[in-house]
Amino acid sequence: MIIALWIALIICVVWIALGEMPAGWDGHLPLPYLIALIPLLWIPTLVITVAGFALHEPALGGVAAVVCLASLLRKIAYWMENLNSPNTAQRVAEKLANNRETSRETGNEAVVESARHGRFRVMTLNCRFGRANAAAIVSAVKKHDIAVLALQELTDDLVAQLDAAGLSDLLPYRQLGENKETDNGGFNGVWIRIEPSDMSPVTAVIPAADVPGVCFPIDSMRGITFVSAHPKSPMRGCKEWSAGIIGLGELATTQKRDDITVVLGDLNSGTDHPSFRKLLEAGFKDAALCEAKGRHATFPSWLPWPRIILDHVLFTKGLDASDVRSFCVEGSDHLALVATLTLKSVNGDFAVVDSVENN
Repeated sequence: MIIALWIALIICVVWIALGEMPAGWDGHLPLPYLIALIPLLWIPTLVITVAGFALHEPALGGVAAVVCLASLLRKIAYWMENLNSPNTAQRVAEKLANNRETSRETGNEAVVESARHGRFRVMTLNCRFGRANAAAIVSAVKKHDIAVLALQELTDDLVAQLDAAGLSDLLPYRQLGENKETDNGGFNGVWIRIEPSDMSPVTAVIPAADVPGVCFPIDSMRGITFVSAHPKSPMRGCKEWSAGIIGLGELATTQKRDDITVVLGDLNSGTDHPSFRKLLEAGFKDAALCEAKGRHATFPSWLPWPRIILDHVLFTKGLDASDVRSFCVEGSDHLALVATLTLKSVNGDFAVVDSVENN
């Protein structure tokens, strides 16, 4: 019995260590799936911990307890930002003070007030091969006052249904990726409330569906670009999966100084994947990690637990994130993810705000 528990514990240790391999090395089956399950390894390691102490094997119980904590480290990061920072205590104190001063607003007055302060809501959803309910999507846009909507796995039929349901009245400007046979489940699209200064069906070249984007000026010095992205799932090509995630980093490394890039989408990965952490290292921040109010696991929608984190709102410096939420949308196997993004003003002037108020 003791030997079996030690063997199980060693397997868990090796399993957790998979998440620490260099970026790109995780692009081999079944590694992406094994790594995605690392946040759940606290369950068997906790069982081994209890069993070890119950069997009067303190060495086994102690080691298992350490491994259990190790499996939870990246989950804890969703509640406490920058655990590795020497100023963690100060950051936590500042965050708590800020939370006490911030009250949640509702109604039309809140919408206008948010616009004045450069705040706007974004939403991303994987539409499950175009099967998501168009009316439910439009209803979510209304309910959450969405200014930017990114959808993945679109079909021509769903786009037509969205138009018929009134999405174009709420978000009149859109950019779609090209519909290709090589798309992973469908093409991507991004809708926006504000008239853009530029649009492109391809903002980054990755081995997956096109990454369409829209851009508009924040002020005379800065612009902000929103893109909808969906790297391939590992089952559609594991090397392409890793290359697609890492390749999105090009959007951060090639943007003009002081510009802002926001990536919305089903990225088929989370913080336990080395390829995803490589993407963050390129210059992106994750909205849920920045807000540090908990995990927002988005897949699968029909299973309350355990869910895994696949969908993200990422952005380069120049923004703050708050009010991150996830919720079900009829017809999709993913939860929708929404967040409030707030512009950090350089000179107190938000050109984008006037555009928001006028739409």
